[in-house]
Amino acid sequence: MLGMRELRFDKHINKDVVLCVSTNHRASSSTIEALNEDSISYSLNVKKVPFYRRKEYHGASTVCVISINRNLYHQARRSLERIDPIYRRRLQLNVI
Repeated sequence: MLGMRELRFDKHINKDVVLCVSTNHRASSSTIEALNEDSISYSLNVKKVPFYRRKEYHGASTVCVISINRNLYHQARRSLERIDPIYRRRLQLNVI
């Protein structure tokens, strides 16, 4: 067709990275609040832990995984510095 261009997508689409993992509900909710304050988009995955693997997670039945876009990683890490240190210690932060 004349004048129609092919759709082009950003090269960073579907390039999400895991920001942090937590088994503590309060730590994950404070992380989400900090990301919302800075308008950082994220995706939240809650995974069930099988009964036989709960010892690895200190008895937790669910694990909260927060993922963000690769371009927003450094901005998100800066916003996590504002979280209360008690909750920040309960997060497993991933380093890219």
